[in-house]
Order: sequence, then structure tokens, then C-alpha cells
Amino acid sequence: MLIVTSIDLHTESGKGKLLLILGDRHLLGVSSVDGALKWSIESKELSDNGEMNIKKIVQHDEKSIYGVGFLSLSGFVVWDIDAKTGHINSRDVITHHQELSMNDLIVTESSVISLDRDGKNIVWISLNQQVLQIASIERHIPDGKGRPHLMEEHAGNIFVLKFKNQISLVNLGSSNVPELIQSLQDHSIVSLGIALPGGDKHALSVIQQVSEDKINVHIFMEEGDKIKVSSELVGSDIQRGFVKKAYLNAYTRNDRSHGFRVLVVAEDSSLSLLQQGEMVWNREDGLASIIEASTAELPLEKEGVSVARVEHSLLEWLKGHWLKLKTALMVASVEEAAAVQALRLKSTDKTKMSRDHNGFRKLLVVLTKTGKLYTLHTGDGRIVWSSFISGFRRSGGKLTMLKLLPWQVPHKHAMHENPVFLVAAKVASEENKFGLLAWVDAYSGMEINSVRLTYFIEQIIPLPLTDGAEQRLHIIIDDHANAHLFPATDESLQIFLEHAQSTYFYMTDKEKGTITGFAVKGPQTASPLSPSDGVLFRSQQLWTIMFPSDTERIVTTATRRVDEVVHTQAKILTNQDVLYKYLNKNTLFVATIAPSGAEAFGETSPEENWLVVYIIDTITGRILYRLKHSGMCGPVHAVFSENWIVYHYFNVRAHRFEYSVIEMYDRNRIDNKNMLQFMLGKDNATATLSSYSHVDLDVKTQSYFFSHSIKALTVTSTARGITGKQILVGSVGDQILALDKRFFDPRRTAEPTQAEKEDGIIPLTDAIPILPQFYLSHAYRVEGLRGIITVPAGLESTSLVFAYGVDLFYTHTAPSRIYDSLTGEFNYALLLITIFALLIAIIISWILSERKELKEKWK
Repeated sequence: MLIVTSIDLHTESGKGKLLLILGDRHLLGVSSVDGALKWSIESKELSDNGEMNIKKIVQHDEKSIYGVGFLSLSGFVVWDIDAKTGHINSRDVITHHQELSMNDLIVTESSVISLDRDGKNIVWISLNQQVLQIASIERHIPDGKGRPHLMEEHAGNIFVLKFKNQISLVNLGSSNVPELIQSLQDHSIVSLGIALPGGDKHALSVIQQVSEDKINVHIFMEEGDKIKVSSELVGSDIQRGFVKKAYLNAYTRNDRSHGFRVLVVAEDSSLSLLQQGEMVWNREDGLASIIEASTAELPLEKEGVSVARVEHSLLEWLKGHWLKLKTALMVASVEEAAAVQALRLKSTDKTKMSRDHNGFRKLLVVLTKTGKLYTLHTGDGRIVWSSFISGFRRSGGKLTMLKLLPWQVPHKHAMHENPVFLVAAKVASEENKFGLLAWVDAYSGMEINSVRLTYFIEQIIPLPLTDGAEQRLHIIIDDHANAHLFPATDESLQIFLEHAQSTYFYMTDKEKGTITGFAVKGPQTASPLSPSDGVLFRSQQLWTIMFPSDTERIVTTATRRVDEVVHTQAKILTNQDVLYKYLNKNTLFVATIAPSGAEAFGETSPEENWLVVYIIDTITGRILYRLKHSGMCGPVHAVFSENWIVYHYFNVRAHRFEYSVIEMYDRNRIDNKNMLQFMLGKDNATATLSSYSHVDLDVKTQSYFFSHSIKALTVTSTARGITGKQILVGSVGDQILALDKRFFDPRRTAEPTQAEKEDGIIPLTDAIPILPQFYLSHAYRVEGLRGIITVPAGLESTSLVFAYGVDLFYTHTAPSRIYDSLTGEFNYALLLITIFALLIAIIISWILSERKELKEKWK
């Protein structure tokens, strides 16, 4: 238990604040001016049994504070404590003949209020008179259903009782009789009470959700024994969901009356400020809680696509040219000049709502932890649309395992159909648990369809298969390891049946320390085709790997990207030797640490820590490679690309972070070095890999020190996989580093030969260098960095990078420099002048040559 509050404190240097920190064993008073500890009270000074019985703290006056707690279940204990010295002035016990509820207690400036154990009576005492009084809830609030609870929110003598069907605001005035102020239906949010300036007045606000697009703002203001109530109806956006929290603020008008503003937090984590019945502003703070991100291509330039319509009407076009003319003549006002600048930014190629030739303009589709989708334009980061999925908004439980997957990516029908995304989540409520699926149009944000599943989603596997409508087939694994095929159509079923016998999946349970492999068998004959739950297929367990919990704990797994493009299966060296990459897509990287490795740095010795990495074939369950690092611990971050793995961890012995790299090559093809056949594509490098065939791996490893802890790790991706790779590192300083893959080459030596230098191998060093030009984010920080995704651009040399956290960051990177296009700084004027000069020189040379030839003939 940790409670922090503050009170006003007058000192010799002036007025300040005293921070009161209540813990399990101490009550501390800390000065807000210099952070000095003013006094400390141990729990044994407060009670006979040595336990901290104080539950609430309130300021009584400038010199003293009251601490209030329970005396077992039979009464209250009130401690009067000197605010300056921490001296306990008195300890008063007020007993009650009935047991009290330990979960219901609030302390106002003048009273202590609680409920009895059955929730039938309000029990309170006056701090000044310390006389215990009781009032029946049923008598004063007859409409309440179920057992009530006291809410923490209160203002002065106004407190709130929450029933099953309503909330009731009650005033405990000078008459010491609870008076019902008003009862409001459920879906009402109560703000914290505030003290109004310029007098002994308090106020409280209640936000009542009237409908999905209307809210009622109630303000309850205490003026002595009177309660003034005012209400305002305010429109709200249905895409923001219900109000979750509210914060009241007061200001003084010109006529000395009090006005109020209410800051509300909606279900999608957005902020809105309400004042005088209007929404003054709103901010999409839900973008600070992104958990999944993907991209969609913008539409082709054509008529009829909603998101790609002409950006400006004729009137706007004429208005823009008129403003530009006024700006050119220097007669435009400041507002008109700003409007012209906004028009210029809007009309640039970067912000167009259509595809560009180089593939730089895209839509960033992001999913937040509340289940809301946003689409951002990569040109300027503006929100194109946002959609709060109705099924998620009304789920009635906690959303977990939110996933965002491309469902339909039209190629043949790109002119007539829009991309569609699949959003999946599992919901855990008090009654049951189930899965939710929703399909959303990527261009308009319209929710096409949503399905509530009868089972819990454990895993979603996108298959490399599409139907006639270009919808991608997906397998959803439930909590009983059964497979459900989506879309549930006859066509998709026929397509999948041709590949069902070669469909495998695995499930990882980090808590139990197991990895289990399954094979998909035929469909359940007893179950008909179910469009809502998918086509049910049986699964068969093939293998299980168990890691002993007393020695190893799974911390990280990594696999290759499903959409990764590999340009070549072989690496040709300068000496005409060929290394064949091991590119089995069914390969899993697993990192385990010793149970003691989860503890804080410095609390365990190097001998008690180790890191073990495995490379496992997920079809057969065979362990292809195992490597143990002694004296190492987590956290472990890993990235798997092509035939190599890079992972980051902490070296307990050296007290430094490290990177290790593993590269895998296939020795089964080592004898095939016919360069002519390889160039003609006639060697066995194009042969299909089988997990059941003999695997002879040539594994190369190397480790390097690194000076930073990291938060995220990924690798760049390009359209055809020709360009070199960069390892993108999200540092603990919330910056993004781009490290060349050549730094992680396990073949690096201290003195590379000439042939190795021609292969691009750089000299070996003990640490990975960090140079200022490696920072993609430059001097910016992506506050609260959580993830980085990379997307191929249309240009092979360029990869698009999007990082998200509290801040959002987007940029381009060219790991091998831009070699397939002219840069934006290219001097086109000089090129045209050069071409024009060459043409003139050619013409002059031709004329001179003709004249010379004519003179030669006349000789």
C-alpha cells in the first residue's frame, strides 16, 4: 500500500506543500520545497500490534492532520498528528456495535464515513465532535438495487454511493442527516471533488452517458448547506466510445461567479475539454498506446475511390490562387499568408492520397490497446480516419491479444476493390471468454463485418493461399488446439484441402516452459460449415519440447517474417567458393535463461546466470543447434532474417551488454560449386527444402560488446531483397540506431585478407561502434519507444521505418545508399545545361566537319 497526498504548510521561508507518504510501515512527511524528510512515524508508534492501521489522511487545519483507520471491524481510530513535527497529539477510538466494511471508507474535511458490513447502513462520525451516527440506506435511497459501495470521489460533505443500477449523490450537511441529492443511471462517471477559490465551497461533476453520441454533464456545487445543481447536454463522437474518466476544473468569471471545465478521457484514450455545453478541443491520445501496426497501399489515381478523390473543389482552387496572388503582391494578411502556406503543404506530392511511383506514400494502419484503429498518411502523419470497432467497444470484458492482419490485398481488382484488414482479439470477462473478429475497409474505415466466436483465440496463422476474391486464408487456433479456417466458404475449403496435409503449427507456453508442435488433419465431419466460427479442423500433437523450470526459462522466441523476400539462396565468395544459406521457413529461434537471470543486475553472481539459445525445426521438433553462454542474463531481444539471427543480452561477468550473431549454411550442398550451373539456375539451390531430410548445418557465430541497453530490435526489408541489411535498434534513450549488418558478420577477423576485404568483411573489433550518423532519429527522441516496423518501398534501395511509443516517428533509410534513383538534391538545371551544351557542341562539330570535308574535296 502506498498513498501520497499533500497539504499546505507554512514555513519560515514561506508557504509550501508537505507531501504525506503512507506506506506499509511508515508515515513520512516530505517537504515539497527541497525534498527534505521533515518527520517519520513508524507503525509501532501508531498501534499496539505494530501494524499500519491508517487508511486515509486528511488535513484538519494548518497545524495538524488527521489519520483515520479501522479498529479491527468494530469502530474507527482517529490520530491527531502535528503537521510540522510529526508528533502524535492524540489517539481516539470510536466503537460501533456492528461490524464495518473494510473496503468502504472516505474522509472529508469534517467527517469520516463508512458502511456496515452488510451495506445496509451509513456509519459516520464528526471529526470535531467524534460522535458516531447511523442512518439506514434503504430509508434515504429507496431506489437503490444491490449492495452499495462508497466511491472514493467526494467534495466537501457530498459523497457518492454506487449501486448495481445507479449512483446516488448524498449530502451530509450541518444537520448530520444524509440527504439524497440526485440518483443517476449507470454508465455515469464521477470526477474528483475540488475546492473552489475564494471561499469554503466545493464542487463535483458527474458525466452521464445518455446515448452513444450524447453525454450529460452534471455539476454539483456545495454552498454552505445548499447544493446547486446544473446540467449541460454535450454531443460526443460515437467513435470515441463511452467516457471512462473525468477531471473537473473551476475558474472565476468576470462577475465573480464560478465557471467549470471538464476534461474527459474516453474509452479510446482520447482527451476532450468540455465547457459551457460545447467541446472546446479534443486530442487523439489513443495513438500513444499502439500495439500493432501495418501498412496499406494508397489507391490508384482514378475516379470513384472515396479516399482518392480530387482534393480541391473549383471554389477552393480559385480561392487558393487568389490568396497566392495577394501574397505575391505582398498585400495578404497574416492569416491569409498562413492559409497559403497550409495550401502549399497540402498540395505537395508528399500528401497526395494516391500511390506514387517510388512507393513512398502509404497508409499506416495502427491498432491501439483499446481496440481502436487509426490510419495515418506517411506524407504528413495526419489521421485519415479512425474507427472504434463496435464489437470491441461493447465486449464487456478485458481485451487481450489484439492482432492486426491484412485480409484482402487486391491486385487484379485494385481498380474496383479496397484493401481489407482483419482485427482479432480475445475477451476475458467474469462470465466467460471468447474471441472477436472484425473486418475493416482500409480506405474508409467502415466496419464491413464482425463476428463473436464461441471459443478463445490462442493464435492466428496467415496462410500463403488466397481465394478468387484475393482474400487471404487464415487458420485460427482455439484454446483446445483446434484449427478453424477463415474465410469459411466452399471455395476456400477446397483450396485449403489441397494443402491441409502439409499444414503444421506450434504453440509456445512460456509459463510452463513447453513448445508443442501440431499437424492439421481433416475437417470435423460432425460439424457443418460455420461461417461465424470457421471450418473446424482436427489437429494432432506431433512433438513437445519441455525446458526444466529449475534450470531454464523461455524469455524470447523469433521467426522469419512471412513476407520476407530472399534474393539469392547462395553467397558467392571472391575465391569462387559458394555458401548455401539454410532458408527453411519452419525454423524457430528460442532463448532461455536461468531462473536467477530475471532478477535485478548485481543481485546474482555470474555462476548463477546463463543464456541458452536453440534453433528448432517446428515441423519435426528437432533441435538443429544449441549454444550456451555462461555468465549471461536477460532481457533478450532477437531478430531473425534469412539465414542469420542477431540477439542482444547482458554479460554479467563483464558488466556490459552484448550482441551475438548466428549464421546457418547448408552443408548438404557444399559439393555443388559449379558456377556456370548456378548462374543459369540449374543447380540444386532451387530444390525444395524438407524438414524430414537430413540436415547438416554449418553454423558460424561471433559475439560483440555493445554499450547500450535496448527496447526494440528489427531489420530493414526491401522489395526484392537485393539491398544490404541494417539492424534497427531502439535504444534505452528512445532513439533509433541503424547498424550495418556487416558489423555482425561472424567471419570478421582482426586482419582480413584481400579476398575477405573484397567480400565486404571489415576488421574485427571487440565492440559494435556507434557513430552520430547511425542515428535515424537524429536528435529526436521517440518517447516511450515500444516497437519498430519496416516496410519495403517501391525503390529497391529504400526501406520505410515506423517507430511507435508515446511519440510516433517515420522516416526512410537506404542501407546501401540510394543507387536506383536521383536524390532530391540533384541539380536538374545543371543536367539540362550540360545536355544543351553537348547538343550545341555536336552541331558545331558537325558543321566544322562538313566544311573541312568540303575543303578537302576542292583541293
